[in-house]
Amino acid sequence: MSLLLGGIDIGGTKCAAVLGTSTENSVQILDKIAFPTPGTPAEALAKLADALEQLLERHRGSLQAIGISCGGPLSSKDGLVLSPPNLPGWDRIDVCTPFRTRFGVPAGLQNDANACGLAEWKWGAGRGSQNMVFLTFGTGMGAGLILGGRLHAGANDMAGEVGHIRLTEDGPAGYGKNGSFEGYCSGGGIAKLAQQLLDNGGSAAAASSLGAGELSAKAVFEAAHAGDALALEAVRIVGKQLGRGLAILVDVLNPDTIVIGSIYERQESLLAPLVQEELAREALPLPLSVCRIVPSGLRDHVGDAASLSVALHEYELQRK
Repeated sequence: MSLLLGGIDIGGTKCAAVLGTSTENSVQILDKIAFPTPGTPAEALAKLADALEQLLERHRGSLQAIGISCGGPLSSKDGLVLSPPNLPGWDRIDVCTPFRTRFGVPAGLQNDANACGLAEWKWGAGRGSQNMVFLTFGTGMGAGLILGGRLHAGANDMAGEVGHIRLTEDGPAGYGKNGSFEGYCSGGGIAKLAQQLLDNGGSAAAASSLGAGELSAKAVFEAAHAGDALALEAVRIVGKQLGRGLAILVDVLNPDTIVIGSIYERQESLLAPLVQEELAREALPLPLSVCRIVPSGLRDHVGDAASLSVALHEYELQRK
């Protein structure tokens, strides 16, 4: 059976409405309208609803459900966005009721990591898993958890905030904490780490090409592929700390699959050997023996599929 699903993505700088179809094992993105995030919640929600209406006019069909993906904190139960740091003014904003009322279908809300986790579980690299962890590893480091064949959001939608775990006492800051998982394993964190290595000097820093331009995770990995010693050292540290963070998840949650998006998906050839070495050192052998570590299966489409997976999740909940 094919379902027509609507997706709403609310971000700090950009919003999007997506229309797609879902079958048992796959999703097809039919169309999308994206625009800069308007100044107020009311303006944003109205523009998103209008955009979804336009998509439905272009692609005739019976809409089954709407999913909304947004950065947390939020209340998925009540459909409320609760003052995310990248969305000033979004304080206890009901984002589900306007879409339910206008389109007459179920509407659900999940944070962006949970939404991506649902998408990878339903249609991507985690398909068929019963216990899966999805890690964002992009702008930040968050997790979507599928435990016992169900989305696990926690008591108040805060499960999966793995970026806050402190891996060392020092190191680059992320999630407001030096040496955190996000500090080592995020785009901004990798740039900070490379800058720290440059600032510490030494022969590798003196010979590195990284000091010549703007530092970014992309620049670090490009230099590492070219053999730059300082960039390779930064990648070695990132791989080790990623492996250490994964070992905690393996030991605590005993997943059968860990899916990692964004930076890992693009840089698997450099990171995977380092990660496996650290996992072998840090994780318990028995849970590690049943856990696959794989890159995102949806790749660049995971963001668009995320809100659609929330729609499918809500549709399935309503039918139980």
